[in-house]
Amino acid sequence: MRNLNRFHLNGLRALEAAGRLGSLRAAAEELGVTIGAVSQQVLKAEEQFGHPLFERHPKGLRPTPFGQEVLGYLGAGFAEISAGLALAERRREGVLTVSVAPVFASKWLVWRLQHFRERHPDIRIRIDADVSLVDPNASDVDVCIRVGRGNWPNVRAERLLDQLVFPVCSPAMAERLRHPRDLARVPIIREPTPMFGWDAWLGPNGLGEAILGDGPVFSDASLCLDAAIAGQGVFLGWETLACDAIALGRLAAPFPDRYATGIAYWFVTSRSAPATRTVAAFRDWLKAELSVGR
Repeated sequence: MRNLNRFHLNGLRALEAAGRLGSLRAAAEELGVTIGAVSQQVLKAEEQFGHPLFERHPKGLRPTPFGQEVLGYLGAGFAEISAGLALAERRREGVLTVSVAPVFASKWLVWRLQHFRERHPDIRIRIDADVSLVDPNASDVDVCIRVGRGNWPNVRAERLLDQLVFPVCSPAMAERLRHPRDLARVPIIREPTPMFGWDAWLGPNGLGEAILGDGPVFSDASLCLDAAIAGQGVFLGWETLACDAIALGRLAAPFPDRYATGIAYWFVTSRSAPATRTVAAFRDWLKAELSVGR
């Protein structure tokens, strides 16, 4: 690796950031320097390579064919360095960073984390609640809890729990529902972009979504659940979303049948990261908690 001595690290960082972000301004903001400084570092690095790495356009930078090849290696290299540094920091601090959807975090996970802390007082959990699909190979995230079909590339994915759906509503409204056909006579609470439709539950009961009427629409499942608790209609919920409200008597499941959607919860980690004691401890605890009451 003696050839590294011929290149300045700051210049290589400027190249990688400019190529990944597509502009000098964005690279400057990420690196905490001026646009002029990034521009000079890029120019000097191009002189050292002896070839231009970017084509300059009014809307930003576009890598040349040579630049694409070099930037691919630089991106992979800095990602490995970042992952190594993050791992060292986490081991020093005893912190486990978990990326999880906000609905799962607020309705299920945060109410049970104290159980984990009691078993593992030496491990600190940092919850990153975001709807975006975090890449554990290129971030400081140790674990992702994802909902889907498990076909994500370049990660390890272990199935935790199949998602089973069933109608939920207030206890008072549940008294009006004796047969699935009765759903035609009550408001239906909906999300604008759900992962699955009512057919997942109605179909096995010989019915279709056409029988359902109108009802309020909310932007996420957490609000939908609160609306169901408030008596505004019936929502198609699932176990991790509704189980605590049902146990407290704030919510009811008027029908006993629960059906799979083909979607599951998955424990996702980087394919390249080594297995650690903290990750294994959290995985084992999570699987045990999810199995309670099933």
